[in-house]
Amino acid sequence: MSDFIYLASQSPRRRQLLEMLGVKHELLLPDAGEDTESLEEPLKGEAPAAYVQRVTGLKLDAAIARLKRRGLPPAPVLCSDTTVALGRTIYGKPADAKDAARMLRELSGTTHRVLTAVAVQSGRKRVAALNESRVTFAKLTPAQIRAYVASGEPMGKAGAYAIQGGAAAYIPSISGSYSGIMGLPMFETAQLLQQCSRTS
Repeated sequence: MSDFIYLASQSPRRRQLLEMLGVKHELLLPDAGEDTESLEEPLKGEAPAAYVQRVTGLKLDAAIARLKRRGLPPAPVLCSDTTVALGRTIYGKPADAKDAARMLRELSGTTHRVLTAVAVQSGRKRVAALNESRVTFAKLTPAQIRAYVASGEPMGKAGAYAIQGGAAAYIPSISGSYSGIMGLPMFETAQLLQQCSRTS
């Protein structure tokens, strides 16, 4: 596995998961004024799996350009993106509390997919993986939704919830990768980093 990588993500959960893998890393965050939000706009009719992989690729392109622009020492760069999907409907990060409540109402009492794409670039070589898990939500009451939104936790989270937070009280079952649902599937990430270290 690579000795050191750049993590192009503002998510503290992804940092925590990388630390659990024992991967030394430095953050490679956007410059002031660098527009990363527009990268997350879905294309019309785009399937959730295609969307999350495309966005991850765009984020990695932006991170590689950032690395070159700053003249930093070369090392593999890791990007990841997570989306929640119910059928072909993509649930990104909520725009505000009202949007978060809408998402939670729609996900309430359903089993939905959580798709996390990971991509690593080392030199000219790029490797990528897609993790898909399923999460079942209990039926949420309006009061539960109001209280959860008021906690502030849904903001900045795909699908307006964090499985490692208060939402766990409403999730009777998951199928797949817990770390993938958190935002960085550890098994796939370790495999990608091993592939990069074999070629570097």
